[in-house]
Amino acid sequence: MAKIDVYKEWLKIEETRRPLNYYQLLKFNKFVDDPNVIRQRYRELNAYVRKFATGDYIEESQELLNELAKAMLCLTDAERKAEYDHSLGRKVEGKVETDSYGRRTLETILRDDHIASPEQIKKAKNFADAIGLELHEALIQQKVADQERIMLAYAESIGVPFINLDDVPVDEYYAPQINPVTARQNSFVPVMSDMGKLIVASPKPLSVDVEDELRMLFDMPVSYAICTQHQVNAAIAKYYPRDAVQKIVKRDSSGETEVVEKKKTKAKKAAGPAKVYTKAAKKNRIKLALVCFNFGFMLAAFGTYLGVKHAKFIMIIGAGLILGGIAASCAWFMAPSSMPDDEEE
Repeated sequence: MAKIDVYKEWLKIEETRRPLNYYQLLKFNKFVDDPNVIRQRYRELNAYVRKFATGDYIEESQELLNELAKAMLCLTDAERKAEYDHSLGRKVEGKVETDSYGRRTLETILRDDHIASPEQIKKAKNFADAIGLELHEALIQQKVADQERIMLAYAESIGVPFINLDDVPVDEYYAPQINPVTARQNSFVPVMSDMGKLIVASPKPLSVDVEDELRMLFDMPVSYAICTQHQVNAAIAKYYPRDAVQKIVKRDSSGETEVVEKKKTKAKKAAGPAKVYTKAAKKNRIKLALVCFNFGFMLAAFGTYLGVKHAKFIMIIGAGLILGGIAASCAWFMAPSSMPDDEEE
């Protein structure tokens, strides 16, 4: 089968120099800043390329889909876009790069894009303040708009990309290596690595502790994209069920990798050496127990006789047996395992 130039044949890109930059790949002029425009173009191209995913060019289509996703995620992430634009020669005079995008606040986006009315925003803010939620979480709980639209607005307001896990699936190489408990407790899944960073999808920013754990695990920094809660819940149910086991990658001398299950280790209680009693110590142990029994018996019997008026014989004997038994048991278990004069034993 002849090799196909997917950029030219499918995307109708005439530029022949390779690799294409992300703007060329998404068919933009350089330095387009509107994340909504970028995301819309990505979705159009993603839907078109998926038409080729069941024919003779399945691998080529998947590779191109991954490239498109990487381009979208980079160009809708304010920090990463600033770095990428700078590498392409973009200069911004009089202000820092990230300010050039003029990010809108969440309330502004909600009003300008007709996602929520001022009255709905005010009501949601009061609700959020009352029970300790973020504004976008309150809007979702009050069902002011579709969850995806609200999360899209939230992602834009904090300058990070939004990701639809139907378009960009979970990365099946990185997913098994993450601790299932960590993924479940922090609601995230890995989607890909790009520009030397691991990208994860989550409805909320990752904590510093989680970022550090992933950075040490994969030896690369971490970036995140916003997704909806119901999508990440579905992905976690699939990749991190309750019985999921973390896996590790082993690399042999030839460079081949193999993913294997990480063995569960349970902390074992440290057991001290078993006591070994010498013959002399055993004899002494029996003698000591008998002495303590007799002493405890007499003490309890005599005490009961004097302390309890009209005490019956059976009561006196019973008290003696109980205290005597306790004293004998203590002596039996506390006796030393060897005696100073038992060398001949």
